[in-house]
Amino acid sequence: MDLAVIAPNRDRFPELAEHRKKWWSKFPNFRQPVFPSYLGLELCELREDYARLKLPFREEWNQPAGVVHGGVLATLLDTAVVPAIGSGYDERADFLTIDMHVQYRGAIVKQDLYVEGWVTKRGRSVVFAAAEVRGADGRVAASATLAFSVRMPPPDKS
Repeated sequence: MDLAVIAPNRDRFPELAEHRKKWWSKFPNFRQPVFPSYLGLELCELREDYARLKLPFREEWNQPAGVVHGGVLATLLDTAVVPAIGSGYDERADFLTIDMHVQYRGAIVKQDLYVEGWVTKRGRSVVFAAAEVRGADGRVAASATLAFSVRMPPPDKS
């Protein structure tokens, strides 16, 4: 697969330190099953403030017109930015979507789906991000801008 076609944004982001990459390498299959883990998502690459995932095509993703359902695309957009945001922290935090604007730009027909997500701005408790879903042919099917609330764990009082 040609990375220039499915991951045109990756080279804007530097490599991620190994200690941060290690924890996220299991995404989305962490300690317990969560919604994205049921989809068969694969984390392909994680860099500083950037993640790329793949969702292998399945007929079940289609809507009646024979194209991938918009809900699948929105799920990919929302999910891809989570490891991108998480790449900026040494400790585990909770990330909650507080705003998401999706633009549907084309259809995906019988192809694997690739999604890139990246951080556009980090605040103290809110992180802004963007994402794009492409088919294996490289055409953009949907893009989004998102905002996430970041909840850090309480300090250890021991």
